Amino acid sequence: MDATPGSRARPRVMVLFGGRSGEHTISCATAAGVLAAIDRDRYDVLAVGITRDGRWVLADDDPQRWAIRPGHVPEVEDAATHVLLPQGVGSGAVQVVENGLAPRDLGHVDVVFPLLHGPYGEDGTLQGLLELADVRYVGSGVLASAVGMDKQVMKAVVSGHGLAVSPYRVVHPGRAERNMPAVLADLAELGLPVFVKPARAGSSLGITRVDDAADLPAALAAAAVHDPKVVVEAAVAGREIECGVLGARRGDRPRASLPGEIVVTDPEHAFYDYEAKYFGAGGVRLDCPAHLPADIVASVQDVAVRTFEAVGCEGLARVDVFVTDDGQVVVNEINTMPGFTPFSMYPMMWQASGMSYTELVDELVCLALERPTGLR
Repeated sequence: MDATPGSRARPRVMVLFGGRSGEHTISCATAAGVLAAIDRDRYDVLAVGITRDGRWVLADDDPQRWAIRPGHVPEVEDAATHVLLPQGVGSGAVQVVENGLAPRDLGHVDVVFPLLHGPYGEDGTLQGLLELADVRYVGSGVLASAVGMDKQVMKAVVSGHGLAVSPYRVVHPGRAERNMPAVLADLAELGLPVFVKPARAGSSLGITRVDDAADLPAALAAAAVHDPKVVVEAAVAGREIECGVLGARRGDRPRASLPGEIVVTDPEHAFYDYEAKYFGAGGVRLDCPAHLPADIVASVQDVAVRTFEAVGCEGLARVDVFVTDDGQVVVNEINTMPGFTPFSMYPMMWQASGMSYTELVDELVCLALERPTGLR
């Protein structure tokens, strides 16, 4: 792996996190994992945080500063030193502005590792900004990021490639307020239970399992807090399985990890919710690798790679599926920037597949450095 001509012997990686979405804290926790795992002997690391109001600031590169732990919820706060991306194609030079003084160069950045989840980070907006600045970055491009973020569009793209998805309906902005009876009649065709989800949010924010039709209006309102467009999905009777995908090297196909399984052991958790994902709540067990027959493992891996390719992903993604009793694999969703927290399945699945956390981070940076700029 070679750094950009004229740059340091060690490629400089900007670890970028925080952001304006409701997943700000989760992004910080993901950064804690990556900052702890990245090989500081191999890479020059620059930590940059984005505040909740969108300011880019130089950040502490100590992983413990950004980890979620009892009594500490990490938050990127405004600072005196603000960061500017390269201002011209081919420069690669990051600048800082401090106390109203003229911008000064901070040096060349070879690749950005954008660890933002949700809107304004995982949805193609940040990717577009990096494309304009002609900076390489880890993960999917503008279109794939946007498709993966929008559950309605993702389902249309995936099903259009012949992959199974669960039955669903879309409640467009304002429709429930205009004609709730018509919405409820439409949703009744899905049966019960259903899952009501914001169309463009992640980390299980705003998701409600509904077992009684009388609870649908409240669930729709809860989802709309996070996104005015809401997706309602029929529940699929099956095991909830996840599979990690890594982008291709040297023209090969993308690679799939061994699958993992989310097992809800406590009825208090109707599904794998926000608390269970990020705060290690009891009642949920993560089996990694999942206990599945070899032929089902192969089917899950095939569907995961095909989903990755259908969406047009690059770098990494986590594909979530259901495996039914008759062995059908149904795509639930794809995450183009899955979490790297201590409770996250993506690094756990690759660990079970023989790739350590540090090796995984290194592979993702290498994939980004191999990718040409200015061609998408």
